[in-house]
Amino acid sequence: MARCMPLTSILAKIGIDGVNSNLATAIRTMVVVAMAWGMVFLTNSQSGISHISSKSWLFLVLSGLATGASWLCYYRALQIGEASKVVPIDKLSVVITLVLAAVVLHEQFTPKSILGCVLIAAGTLLSTLLKLQKNDLPGGRSRSFLSDSWVMQVGQPCA
Repeated sequence: MARCMPLTSILAKIGIDGVNSNLATAIRTMVVVAMAWGMVFLTNSQSGISHISSKSWLFLVLSGLATGASWLCYYRALQIGEASKVVPIDKLSVVITLVLAAVVLHEQFTPKSILGCVLIAAGTLLSTLLKLQKNDLPGGRSRSFLSDSWVMQVGQPCA
């Protein structure tokens, strides 16, 4: 997983050049669907579909909707922003997931998970939201990364 995840953002950034972000997301999704069903049939798991409870169906569908919305927004952000700024902001989802797991699922925070949350949040702030000094850009200009980041897309339509 750790070897494949970095490739997804880089390959997507290259592949999305000149392609509508929604279309690119749909193409990516078709590939993921084919791979997922391929694994179901490869492992002979398809018979389990009739045993899935209504509650599981509901939450799997809701999860799919959340994933779809997330992917649409992510691809749009990759299309208009730099991968080096979009990806760290996307990884803030780890922090949000840990907090939601504690609140909704009553999972316990460990010192390691708290430290991880703090480091991820700090790393995101350092890599995307800090202002460059005047000498860091050509012509002595300063520029805030905040205006170029995915954070500015919050509250805006993803499409």
